Amino acid sequence: MYTEKVMDHFENPRNSGEIENASGVGEVGNAKCGDIMRMYLEVEDGIIKDVKFKTFGCGAAVATSSMATELIKGKTLEEAEKITNKKVVEELGGLPSEKIHCSVLAEEAIRAAIKDYREKEKSQ
Repeated sequence: MYTEKVMDHFENPRNSGEIENASGVGEVGNAKCGDIMRMYLEVEDGIIKDVKFKTFGCGAAVATSSMATELIKGKTLEEAEKITNKKVVEELGGLPSEKIHCSVLAEEAIRAAIKDYREKEKSQ
């Protein structure tokens, strides 16, 4: 059902946790399955220096969160915004069709955290 890479990211999630006083925080959820994903960004000079996540959900939700953080760490905000759920699925070697919505949440969490960062920047 799951690829070895999905299982590895589920059993050994990268970048799990939270960042105190994060530059941007995005939280998204899927009412259909109850998955909740929160992503924290630390941004310096337009570069994502650190990223963490907390996910309440199934193994696929944890794995997609973990992979999404790996894909955006060290990237510019513009590069991170270009990461799609399809890229997350591709990097994980695939997901069962009924779990694709988890990758959509990962994409949405990235965008929500960047949006929060930009709103904070505007208000300063």
